Amino acid sequence: MNTNRNTLAVYSRSKIVSEIWACLLLSVPLAAAQVSQAATAFVDTVMMGLLGSQTLAAGGLGAVIFSTLLLVCTGVVSAVGPLVAEAYGAGNIKAIEGIVRQGLWLSLVLSFPCMLLIWHGDVLLIALGQEPDNAVLAGAYLKAVMWGFFPAIAFASLKNFVSALSRPRSVMVIMLCGLVFNAIANYVLMFGKLGLPALGLAGIGWASSISLWGMLIALVSFILSQRVFELYQVFHYFQFEGSVFWELVQTGWPIGILFGVETGLFAITAFLMGHLGTTILAAHQIALQTAALTFMVPAGISYATTVRVGQLIGQGDPQGARLAAYVSLGIGSAFMGVMAIAFWIFPEAITSVYIDVRNPANAAVVQVAKALLGVAAMFQLVDGIQIIAAGALRGLKDTRTPMLIGIFSYWFVGLISGYSLGFWLRLDGVGLWWGLALGLLSASVIFTWRFNYLIAQLIRRSPTPAKAIACGR
Repeated sequence: MNTNRNTLAVYSRSKIVSEIWACLLLSVPLAAAQVSQAATAFVDTVMMGLLGSQTLAAGGLGAVIFSTLLLVCTGVVSAVGPLVAEAYGAGNIKAIEGIVRQGLWLSLVLSFPCMLLIWHGDVLLIALGQEPDNAVLAGAYLKAVMWGFFPAIAFASLKNFVSALSRPRSVMVIMLCGLVFNAIANYVLMFGKLGLPALGLAGIGWASSISLWGMLIALVSFILSQRVFELYQVFHYFQFEGSVFWELVQTGWPIGILFGVETGLFAITAFLMGHLGTTILAAHQIALQTAALTFMVPAGISYATTVRVGQLIGQGDPQGARLAAYVSLGIGSAFMGVMAIAFWIFPEAITSVYIDVRNPANAAVVQVAKALLGVAAMFQLVDGIQIIAAGALRGLKDTRTPMLIGIFSYWFVGLISGYSLGFWLRLDGVGLWWGLALGLLSASVIFTWRFNYLIAQLIRRSPTPAKAIACGR
């Protein structure tokens, strides 16, 4: 009896260490890829600031429209990840090929209506009550960045395929190269270098479009050139397969809605900030981009969690899937805890990255930005927990209930409380941001509870730990 207990203890320790390494091998490249994606928006924001506070505010509004639609569509095609991961765990090559091909079809179908909406983004902003000058300026940016929408969605689909096969480093390298190229192209097109006309804010949009096309071409070239992917003839033909396409849609649309309601919380908050004035809107953009940058690390861990949980479920190992989720939550929480401390201690230093804090003309923006960063420090931890727990649920292919949880947490808790604090209690931007914090706290608690409930059910229907060891699992 004691021998059995010792065996289980040794097995648990070795399993934990093994899972930590597996999580890090997936999470580090994916987190780096996500950070580079956020860093692109960060660099864009910094360079918008070089053109003045109004350009920063208008560019922020345009970026909200583009990034909101992009995240929703990325959420839908992210269904490629858990479906491929489970098929990979089960060794089903044929299923993987069909899923990836239909993911590209889905990318194309989603892009057309979104590109049309982006083209008329300035009209939308005016309808939402934004200042006409800001809307027109944002429209020039949107008409340029619109052309990068399809490659961004197609890249996301292929990124999920490559990551689900535990090959995420290529994605990291490509996205880091895209970041560098985008920064250089921003400078050239904004200020009219190398004999090109100075395009201002529109130049940032064109730089993003060119960069997104380059990243897609690079990832397709990588897949075609690597022997490890020869087994999966994903580009062999592009026949439409209705059943697989519909499975992707059924799995992916709740993910897209979940991404949309979360991002929609931040988007509507940005529009509400616009009603409070350009100064508060510019400060919001500074705090939002900073929080978005740190958020990308747990977002990358979340993708890795989806892959690990999906692979282990495909192998029939729900206990391993639970351990994978817990390890990811631990790593993500540790990182976001450090970021919370940094936000709290160094708000002025962070603000100085975006604008000149010594310029008296920026004093009001600096003051509001520091206050918002203080609130952001308070929700860093729960923000990390909620996105990683949602990733674990995607690994179980549980998408519809999390969508409903997200609607409740982000909109009913977050948006209503934020509006009440910001406008009724007259806390302005700080009140709106406290609403964000409450919404994210609600999501983190309910998502974590949901995963624990579902995985416990799967474990009860699986072999006991002792039987699993005896079977060599």
